[in-house]
Amino acid sequence: MDVRFVQRGTEIDEKLRAYMEGKISKLEKFFKRILHCQILVTFQKGKFSVETTANANGVILRAEESALEPRKAFDQALKNLERRIKRHNSYLKDKGQYHGDAEFSFSLEGAEAVTETTAVQQEPIIQKVKKVPLHPMDPKEAIMQMELVGHSFFMFQNGETGDVNVVYRRNDGDYGCLEPTY
Repeated sequence: MDVRFVQRGTEIDEKLRAYMEGKISKLEKFFKRILHCQILVTFQKGKFSVETTANANGVILRAEESALEPRKAFDQALKNLERRIKRHNSYLKDKGQYHGDAEFSFSLEGAEAVTETTAVQQEPIIQKVKKVPLHPMDPKEAIMQMELVGHSFFMFQNGETGDVNVVYRRNDGDYGCLEPTY
């Protein structure tokens, strides 16, 4: 597994880097198809924030935590990432799609991020535009993908209707689905 480190506002010493790399490589015992991981360490306002992102054969799993020490933040983020990997494995087993080393993939090829910085002061500012290919799936799969990424919404192509839908987490903890009308 390839591990990449990104540092913003801080420097990671070799001892901590080796510790993080050793711990993150143990994720393969939960899921053998992890292609690469990225560890983003940021220091802001007196706190270290560690974001771990794993690409499990196209499924993006992400966890983020903050603490006063980078090692503690990393350990907490890693624990969250392990929990998401285990949840993903159980989802695949329950659905009957995962049989040990079976091949499966969600492709995110062609996904790109574009930022725009020019805007008039009184108009809303679009800070970031992401172009992501849509994959056909049912709303339950979309909710699982949303939870794995750690976002509060997820856009997908409904496999039954072919329409673009959005699932989102409601304030009461339940989920909602937005379907277009023409």
